[in-house]
Amino acid sequence: MKIILAVIRDSDEAQVVEEMVKLGLRVTRMAGTGGFLRRGNVTLMIGVEEEELPTVMDLIKKTCTVAEGFENRAVIFVLNAIDFKKV
Repeated sequence: MKIILAVIRDSDEAQVVEEMVKLGLRVTRMAGTGGFLRRGNVTLMIGVEEEELPTVMDLIKKTCTVAEGFENRAVIFVLNAIDFKKV
């Protein structure tokens, strides 16, 4: 399993989450501040199986808009999940 931490602009959050929910993915939104995108941002935490990773990456790339004067749509970290439990 992989954990994706996607830092996206807050203006893209609703559309990205909506598209992920349509695919049956579970998404956790974490509010935060920082300099990755130099504007208001949101961090999404998404747990996926490895074979779903390309689909999620494409979805983020297609759904996030390009900011004027700044070419990054998102900053994405992909982490290995050693263990996963629901309690």
